[in-house]
Amino acid sequence: MSPSRVPVATPALEAAGESAGVLRQPALTPEDAARSRDRFRVHNARTDGRRWYLLWLLVGPGILVMLGENDGPSMISYAASGATYGLGFFLPFILITFVMAVVCQEMCMRVGAVTHRGYGQLVLERFGRLWGWFAAGDLVLTNLVTLIAEFVAIRIGLSYFHVGARVAAPLGVLLVVFTLSGGRYWRWERVVLGMAVFNGLFLLAAILSGPRWGTVGHAVISFSPFPGGSFNTLLLLIASTIGATVTPWMIFFQQSASADKGLTPSDLRHGRYDTVAGGVLAALFGCGALIAGAALFGHGGANIQGLAGAGFPGALAHVSGDTVATLFALGLIEAGAVAVLTISASTGYAVGECIGAPHSLNNSARNAVLFYGANVGAALIAAAIVLIPGVPLLSIALNANVLATVLLPVALVFLIMLARDRELMGQWVNSAATDRIAIAIVAFISLCGAAYAIDSFLGAVHLI
Repeated sequence: MSPSRVPVATPALEAAGESAGVLRQPALTPEDAARSRDRFRVHNARTDGRRWYLLWLLVGPGILVMLGENDGPSMISYAASGATYGLGFFLPFILITFVMAVVCQEMCMRVGAVTHRGYGQLVLERFGRLWGWFAAGDLVLTNLVTLIAEFVAIRIGLSYFHVGARVAAPLGVLLVVFTLSGGRYWRWERVVLGMAVFNGLFLLAAILSGPRWGTVGHAVISFSPFPGGSFNTLLLLIASTIGATVTPWMIFFQQSASADKGLTPSDLRHGRYDTVAGGVLAALFGCGALIAGAALFGHGGANIQGLAGAGFPGALAHVSGDTVATLFALGLIEAGAVAVLTISASTGYAVGECIGAPHSLNNSARNAVLFYGANVGAALIAAAIVLIPGVPLLSIALNANVLATVLLPVALVFLIMLARDRELMGQWVNSAATDRIAIAIVAFISLCGAAYAIDSFLGAVHLI
């Protein structure tokens, strides 16, 4: 059977079934038919033993969520860490945070594939409306702040090419509208994946910046102690680095995207490949941003706020040359654009799941008004705020990640509870080792977020 000829129930067929004493089945919706065609291709690839084609069909959510989190604020945060402190502490620290991200996102993928429901919907069903709405409100608040930072990153990247914010902000919104116009999750996913490939520009910028690779290798294996300097700035960069790799929107997005893609328990192995591949790529490209930024170490790089405006690309042009600066600027544009698309989608998923409205990229805009409206509306609000004169660009970018770090533990606790729920997950429940690692990750993130918040408060009231 051709994948385009998925059988759909009709009134005549249903009437015939009833007259024959067959229980009446509801007709397939266009969303069901679209997902069925995708699953038919997966079934054929698995039956025919076409392993690479099967992998191509099933990858997507894991790579997208990881490269989507290699967003503008994250890359600016990595570059700021390198410019301020060099490679010693933060290079291995970034690798550790991506290991944490893979552990968390594997749980998201597994819960979505087993239950076929998004994170917001499950929290609402399992823990009640209060916690469901709290989780969604937490996400929407974080997403709006993060989306503002994404438009800031696009603005910083384009400003290097002398393109103003009045062009940058509308372009981001138009990109959201364009990618949503396909009416299929598959099309949306492939378009965004094609854009996410250019996150590799940061790694290319790092290579062309001419680092001492012996020093880079030593930094990875030695894990230098905390660098000196302002303790509050160090805590800010640590919290920002954590928020650059694990955030609430990633949990909502990957679980909902896995369900929207139609993943099932038989796809878990490929879902893990997808998530690990995304983590490895994102770690390489994130380290690229850090290495490129480290070229500014010893050239006034510690003055983070002085890198606003054209920002890091302009500073890199003086130290590493125009080619590196151009690659870094283009990378910021790509990072911000991909994140705008994935974060807007996670907002739509969360709102639709909590209200109980249709929430799928396999649905049309006419049948899922709230889902598509939340997608575009979140981007519109963020773009409008970025156009306000005097917006502190780099401060927003760094603190967006800090906010994600502070709010993340609550989302992770619910995720762990869902993944270890045997009634919900059956044989695919968390193992004891996964539980211990996940709980340790929550404790570590909570400690880092609390340390920065307490130190900032004590400094504000002049107790330290």
